[in-house]
Amino acid sequence: MSADSREAPLLPVSDARESALFFVDSALCFLAAIAALSARATYGAAADWTSEVEGEITVRLMDVDSRAARDAERLIGDMNSVISSNLVEREDIAELLAPWFGRDGLPASLPLPMLVEVKTAPDAVRIGPDIERELAEAGISARADDHADWAGDVRRSLATIRLVALGAVALLAATAIAVIAFATHAALLARRDIVDVLHLSGAEDSFIANLFERRFWILGLQAGAVGALAALGGVAIMLFSANSVSADRSWLLPTLNLDLWDVIILLLSPIVAGFAARTAARVTVVRSLAGTV
Repeated sequence: MSADSREAPLLPVSDARESALFFVDSALCFLAAIAALSARATYGAAADWTSEVEGEITVRLMDVDSRAARDAERLIGDMNSVISSNLVEREDIAELLAPWFGRDGLPASLPLPMLVEVKTAPDAVRIGPDIERELAEAGISARADDHADWAGDVRRSLATIRLVALGAVALLAATAIAVIAFATHAALLARRDIVDVLHLSGAEDSFIANLFERRFWILGLQAGAVGALAALGGVAIMLFSANSVSADRSWLLPTLNLDLWDVIILLLSPIVAGFAARTAARVTVVRSLAGTV
């Protein structure tokens, strides 16, 4: 008797009880893929956000006129570890405040601080106090804000998000394995009489386990593929929404895209789901059959 003829009565091609399992497995694969993509996206977000501010310092000049501001710009530019210094004009500050005040909504009487943008060398470490001291010796009161402090807070926050996302992936994977193991055990009990007949016919436990293993391997692949496609659709919607944001507010969002690693995650999702289902099915059947000997 061929393997196919034995498999047909034991595991019918269509089983209504596995429809719910397929839905649950697909949903878990979708959530796991979204969580994995979220964890991956935080790496890109951290790199994008921090690369724009690391190595930069903003110097606020207190109660100075244009001439003193130019002197401060020159003094800062002549310091060691400083690549460039640029005095921010009032028009540039108004442009920065435009998202809140509008293009022409900034009152002319509003006192604005004089700012100097400073670009430091990659090996520069905490030169903010040196800038303040240098300007103080020249009689200019200033406050230097090192962007590295803010970048460090961003990295720590995103690292926490990554850990939570990876924990969610692990929890969802464990849940999927547990559900498949339970379903496999239920399917085995439902066909206990056929399993006994196969035993009497000389079939070994490994042969019977292979029947369930192949069945749930295919189910895991199909459910993983559906979950990955659903995750791809969700990412596409998010990308469309992010790209539709107006230019005035787009700077509030990190750069969103679908890169090679994201595609690899989606392609691996069905394979991982299939292997997880296959392993859970085999272990469950082998243990169940061994316990009946």
